[in-house]
Amino acid sequence: MAKKALFKNYTFEFDKNEIKIISNFCKQAVSQMQDDNKFAGYVNTFNSILDKLHSGEEKIKFTKQERQLLVSQLNENIKFIDGKIAESWIIKKWFYRSIRTQYQMLIDNHFSD
Repeated sequence: MAKKALFKNYTFEFDKNEIKIISNFCKQAVSQMQDDNKFAGYVNTFNSILDKLHSGEEKIKFTKQERQLLVSQLNENIKFIDGKIAESWIIKKWFYRSIRTQYQMLIDNHFSD
C-alpha cells in the first residue's frame, strides 16, 4: 500500500504562456465577482494569485487555498466549455476547444494529484 504524503508541494514553475493563461483566467474571475460582497474571499485569493504570477519569481508558491480555488474553477470552466462545444457551430467549437485544451493541459501538467 502506497503512503500518502503528509505535505503537498504548492510550488510551481510555469512558462510564460501558462502564466498568461492563468493570469487572464484570474482577471476574468475577478471582474465577474468583484461587485458581489459574498465573493470577496474569492476575489482576494485570485488577486493574490495574480500578484504572485507577476512577481517575476521563477518558482511560484501557492497556498493550499489558492491552489484548490484555481483548480476547482478551472475544472468548472472546463465543464462549462464542454457544454458550449456541444451546442456550438464549427468556428465557436474550434475556439472553445482551444481554450479547453489549454485549461486541461494546465491541470494535467501542474495540478493533477
